[in-house]
Amino acid sequence: MEQSEQNVKKQRPVHLDLQTIRFPATAIASILHRVSGVIMLFAVGILIWLLNESLASPESFAGVQSLFDNLFVKFVIWGILTALGYHLIVGIRHLIMDTGRWEELPAGIASAKAAFALSIAFSIIVGMWVW
Repeated sequence: MEQSEQNVKKQRPVHLDLQTIRFPATAIASILHRVSGVIMLFAVGILIWLLNESLASPESFAGVQSLFDNLFVKFVIWGILTALGYHLIVGIRHLIMDTGRWEELPAGIASAKAAFALSIAFSIIVGMWVW
């Protein structure tokens, strides 16, 4: 092994302190986009079940409708809609980036922050609608 390779190996950290690592806004946006996709994957099952129950009979429709009086159900629906909104907004951001725009670091950071702001506004509006 060369001397320079040995120096590089000695300078590498033995362990990473994950609490000191700070992700840029673009990385956070990308990670949360994946998380919201996974949330929506599970949400599809919940929504299909609710649809199936509501279409079974007039009594089951009334039962599903009465579920929405429950605070926990309202919270779950708000979470599903928030995840959907975030996934849509950041997905549009990714599509725009696929066209060659916003690929530079300052533009990418600005578009990620704008996506966060739009998602927060969407989440608040959905929260007012659900409650």
